[in-house]
Amino acid sequence: MNSTKVAYFTLSTYFDTGHFKYLYFMIIISLYLFIAGANVLLIVVICTNRSLHEPMYMFLCSLFVNELYGSTGLFPFLLVQILSDVHNVSVPLCFLQIYCVYLYTNVEIFTLGVMSYDRYVAVCFPLQYKTRMTCCKVAKIITFIWLCNAVNAAVPICVTATFQLCGNIINKVWCDSPSVSKLACSNTTFSDIYVPVYLLIVFFPIISLIFFSYMGILKVCFSGSKQTRQKAVSTCTPHLISLLNFYLGAFFELTQGRFNVSHVPDMLRAFLSLYWLMCPPVLNPVLYGLSITKIRNICMNLTVGRRK
Repeated sequence: MNSTKVAYFTLSTYFDTGHFKYLYFMIIISLYLFIAGANVLLIVVICTNRSLHEPMYMFLCSLFVNELYGSTGLFPFLLVQILSDVHNVSVPLCFLQIYCVYLYTNVEIFTLGVMSYDRYVAVCFPLQYKTRMTCCKVAKIITFIWLCNAVNAAVPICVTATFQLCGNIINKVWCDSPSVSKLACSNTTFSDIYVPVYLLIVFFPIISLIFFSYMGILKVCFSGSKQTRQKAVSTCTPHLISLLNFYLGAFFELTQGRFNVSHVPDMLRAFLSLYWLMCPPVLNPVLYGLSITKIRNICMNLTVGRRK
């Protein structure tokens, strides 16, 4: 096929929903407003209450900032596309969205991985927790996570931007790098190799850290007292649910990006594609806001105070 100068991409997964598009618009904007409100509330609560200036809450604050950032990189775009009759997106805007999604994904994975180690130290070495996980160390870790991944997320964008493209049809409801790579008629060997190598070098150690941390926690639970088990369950359950929820969505997305799913119904394909970008920002603030006593009490006091 001959390469052409592509000025825009067409998102083919969108389909005509008639007047139902206004219903979908209201659902998506309600979700976004809830995500923005819940995450901003928890960020403000953690930042303004000195009793929450502890390692675990600092990681949570970073997680909530990432949820807010990631949803902002997706939801306004979806809202515009839902109301539009022509589902085109300019190349620069498409690459910007790819960057936003990649940064959100990387920061989420790194943060959840480090949080698993934080829970491991808290449960297995409670007397050493304050010396091992100081606020200064945590601040450095969070800064490293964001700066490192800001650079990492730019690599696939730079590689994909060099491809000569033979088409402009993306079978998704949002832009992603694998979909753009499938349109290339130039050599994509580097891109094909980069992804598995990056997964092996970067994400395998994080998965190993999570596995190691929870094996240590399980060992303490089986050998410890009832009080130790209760503490482990109460502190680890929200994090474990967040992990499973995010990686389940990531598995859906990875499957779609690497295999032909054209036979899957458009509605189901759109849902699976959006799951990992929509569900964690909705679930995590609810999960941590309700399950962590300190945060729940402060939020309740704020609500009661406003009513009075």
